[in-house]
Amino acid sequence: MIAHAPPPVVVRALLVFLAVMVAQRVGELLLSARNSRALRARGAREFGARHYPLLILVHTVFPLLLAAEVLLLGAQPGTLWPLWLSLWLAAQALRYAAVRALGSRWSTRILMLQNEPLVTTGPYRFLRHPNYVAVAAELLAAPLLFGAWRTALTVTLLNALALRIRISTEARALRGEM
Repeated sequence: MIAHAPPPVVVRALLVFLAVMVAQRVGELLLSARNSRALRARGAREFGARHYPLLILVHTVFPLLLAAEVLLLGAQPGTLWPLWLSLWLAAQALRYAAVRALGSRWSTRILMLQNEPLVTTGPYRFLRHPNYVAVAAELLAAPLLFGAWRTALTVTLLNALALRIRISTEARALRGEM
């Protein structure tokens, strides 16, 4: 049962947002697959494959929860929507700067090449994990843009769990402990 139907402008904005997000993710998955194949061909070793399904869960449940909260529970943008939109846009810029800095080494998986130096250009000059910072900001800002605080809370907590595992795995792999 719908709490109260959102206004048509909110439904249209949600549909446009979801279409943009799905297009982004499909493009990123295609780029990741291409880069992953090339990295493996160069001898890269994968770490953390067991936690990869958790990342897939986070990014799959996010748009579903967002759509459900807006369409079924009637979440609507509040007065701070311009702030959340600005944060979401900044997160996109940071994420794409991180992808660009990593170039052909960017992947959604943890693939390590032996004797390759860490990337220290672009946002990696200032942040150790700019891509993860960007995704965390995005997963918080996007639902709040639509007033979907339940989605923001749920997905942020799931993402925090996934990132805790992932960052720990990356650190151990970099130290040669795996």
